[in-house]
Amino acid sequence: MFPRLGAWLAVASLYVFPVNAQSWESVLETVRRRFPSVRQLSTRDLATWLAVDPKTAERPKPVLLDTRSAEEYGVSHLPGARHADTVEAVRALGFRQSDPVVVYCSVGYRSSALAEKLSAAGWTNVWNLEGSIFAWANEGRLVHRAGKPADEVHPYDAKWGALLKPEHHPGARVPKS
Repeated sequence: MFPRLGAWLAVASLYVFPVNAQSWESVLETVRRRFPSVRQLSTRDLATWLAVDPKTAERPKPVLLDTRSAEEYGVSHLPGARHADTVEAVRALGFRQSDPVVVYCSVGYRSSALAEKLSAAGWTNVWNLEGSIFAWANEGRLVHRAGKPADEVHPYDAKWGALLKPEHHPGARVPKS
């Protein structure tokens, strides 16, 4: 319960302190300032990393961890991502603390908070996906729902959903006839 409370308080603080949720620049700066020890990985760099053939790669593919709520994860997630929103949930997945890990959420705040906690708990190769799933989807990169390509991403709420392109909001796509 307490780890979830900490994540909730971190997100709630963004509502209390002035942050222009309409500006990616301000959100990314807030995340960098609040979590200076967390390594940020660009969506482009993650896409390049994931595209490398594992047989010829110089480093193993990262474990992708979606730190959003189960409801958000259920709408869509990065291909191959696993849901884990606490250090205990990450431990339960059973991978080594030396394995490369990339965490993400909606815009990067909750995932940076978990990245910081994982590093403190002994994980040595942790990155936050800068801009997280909103930036990933906005750039036209693939998201999945139940193992199949999806168009929708959970917008978190109206304030933060403003950073997600409208075509990715649930219900925004009209089914083809």
